[in-house]
Parts: sequence; structure tokens; C-alpha cells
Amino acid sequence: MTEPIFTTAAVVGAGTMGPGIAATLALGGVRARILDLTEERAARGLEKARAQLHLIEENELAAPERVRRALETLQAGTDLEATIAAADLVVESVPEQMTLKQELFARMDVIARPAAVLASNTSGLSITAIASRCQRPERVLTTHFWNPPHLMPLVEVVKGERTSEEVAQAVLKLLTACGKTPVLVRKDRPGQLGNRLHMALLREAVNIVAEGIATAEDVDRALKTGFGLRLPVYGVFEHADLVGLDLTHAVLDYTAPDLYRQPQAPPLLKELLEKGDLGVKSGKGFYDWSKKSAEEVVARRDRFVLEFLRSGFGNPR
Repeated sequence: MTEPIFTTAAVVGAGTMGPGIAATLALGGVRARILDLTEERAARGLEKARAQLHLIEENELAAPERVRRALETLQAGTDLEATIAAADLVVESVPEQMTLKQELFARMDVIARPAAVLASNTSGLSITAIASRCQRPERVLTTHFWNPPHLMPLVEVVKGERTSEEVAQAVLKLLTACGKTPVLVRKDRPGQLGNRLHMALLREAVNIVAEGIATAEDVDRALKTGFGLRLPVYGVFEHADLVGLDLTHAVLDYTAPDLYRQPQAPPLLKELLEKGDLGVKSGKGFYDWSKKSAEEVVARRDRFVLEFLRSGFGNPR
């Protein structure tokens, strides 16, 4: 199998993630087209992608000439078949529904050229299952961009059971050229890599609140001002080696028996759901969102990410 060469891309879905993915690919020199069901939605996606590119330029995260070229090559439309038939890479970013994704990939597998690579932006569904109806599953993988995709460096490249190593390596190379920090997830498991870590942390955080050890506010405060503050440049394995694996083993051995370890989400989450407390969408969850601005939280997140990227630590090693 020859290594794929990516010059054109189709991004299916102009919702939350699609525009940022298209903007990222365009910055990497790929001619990207955003696809959606209606011209209006596709146009909104293109407008959003262009705004994201201007934000990147304003914050000096890419050279003006590079942004200009990306803006010139970005397109949008509704012609799924013609666009996918001409693309070297297709990135799907539609709702997280297995049946929907399976049907879409089966259709794209027929439309796409034999050498094209099909990727899903799923945040946790099995790429092996998504590709189960494809005739060329060796050319199917996950590229899970983290939100917001135009800013967050991480992209998880997940191999399905039959994904070619050459295809995976080619996609890693492309994402690096696009300015991202890709990681290779070699086994297709629920939650991939980042969300497995996130869910393990969330599970224990909910348990801490349920047991009355600390409030949700203090758990978040501890995360943001404690070890979470150093994680962007200081990983958990670096920390373990630096303090000593003897100490690491002793602390983990002591605390592990007291951690939440049931094979389901903690009951407190179900209790909140049964009360209709869904978080921002209902106005109340762990926080009372009538007293807290979701828009400000997201804006604060994005400001921090931009400052972090401008500092030069956007691609920690």
C-alpha cells in the first residue's frame, strides 16, 4: 500500500466541530470543503471557519500568508457525492449515533476513490463498528479533534481492528503539518484515550461530592489550581518518575481501595438526571446556572487556550 497523499478534503457536518476541522486542514495546505444538508447550514459553517482563521491570525498563531491561503481554499456546499468522489480525505463530524455513522460510512465507501481515507471525529464510538459495512476498512480510522478544534492541539488518531498502519502514520503526519499534536491510539476501546482518562477523573470527582468529601466547587477549584495547572507541560508519568515509582506505588496502593470502582456511573449522576438537572441545558446541574454564565466559562476557557498557545507551549513534549 502506498502512503496516502492529502491535497483535498471533505468535512461532513457544519455543526460544532466541522468548521474548526476544515480550518485546521486548510492551514495545513489541504483544500477543504465543508458539507451539510442545506446551503444555509453549509454557508454558516464556512463563515464560522473563516472567523476562526481570523482569530488564529489575530493571535499570531499562524503567519498571515498561511491564513490567507487557507481562506482562499476553504469552500462549502451540499454536493456530498461529487465532493467525496474528488477528496483524498473525508472527515465525518455528524451526531454521535452509531447507526447514522455506519450508514454514512457505507455510502462514502462506495462514493470515495479506492485511495481515499475516511475518518470519523467520534469522541468515543468504536471505529471498527463504524467501518463494519465498508469494503475498505483498512482505510478507515478516527481523527478525534478536541473542542474547540481550531485551538486545541490534541487530535486522537484511533486505529480500528483493520486500519492500515501506513494510513494511520500518513494521517499523523498530515495533522502535524496542520499544527496539531496527534497521538496514536492503537486499540479501539470505548472512550479512546483522552476520554478514558477524563471519565476516570470525573467518576472519582462525582464520588467525592456524593460522599461529602468536598463540594463540586471545591473539587473544580482543586483541579484548576492544583495538579491540573501543571498537566499541560508535566504529564502523570513524568511526575511518577520524578517523585519515584516507589512513592507512587505506595500512595496508589493506599488510596486505590477507597476509590470508586463500580462498573457504572456513580448514583449521584442518575439522581440528578431523574430530577431533570441536566446542567446548562436545564439551568441546573452540579452548579446553578442561573447564577453562573456558561458563555463566560467557555470564553474563559478559550482565552486561556489562546494565551497558552501564544506562550509557545502549545505542543508540549
